[in-house]
Amino acid sequence: MRGRAELSLKARALQLLAQREHSVLELRRKLLDHLRRQQVAATPDVIAGRRLRDPGPQAEAEVEAMLAWLREGGHLSDARFAESRLRARASRYGNLRLRDELARHGLRPSPDEAAALAASEFERAHALWSRRFDAPPGNAAERARQTRFLAGRGFSADVIRRRRRALGRHRGRQGAARP
Repeated sequence: MRGRAELSLKARALQLLAQREHSVLELRRKLLDHLRRQQVAATPDVIAGRRLRDPGPQAEAEVEAMLAWLREGGHLSDARFAESRLRARASRYGNLRLRDELARHGLRPSPDEAAALAASEFERAHALWSRRFDAPPGNAAERARQTRFLAGRGFSADVIRRRRRALGRHRGRQGAARP
């Protein structure tokens, strides 16, 4: 049985893409790491725990050629990766977190995606808040905890403020004090 390190570069790339979409930046990193591991496995005098060596310009050129082949064949697409990532995470995170995550992959949402996310951010924050909390905050400490929760998920201060106001109107209708 062949180990993961023994796969060809093409086989490893297709194996990774079969699992989920990857950005070009992410796949490049993983393929270079694959080549480093192959290089270490081929060297019998490697000390365990030693930092993996740079695979060199030839390996980088090989990875770049593989990435180009994958793009040409339609196997690798940054736009498809961004769409997939946004679709999978939009219900749990705000626009700030989503943009930051795409930026870590060297990407930005398309203007259409950005507009759709901006239009739905308040509703997504409300849905997430409703899943997490049973009732509006009863005191300042609880209000701060709920605010931190939404801020930690990447929702903008404006959306959090609008959410708190909506809770205040809801509590006002029930005859309770405003948060």
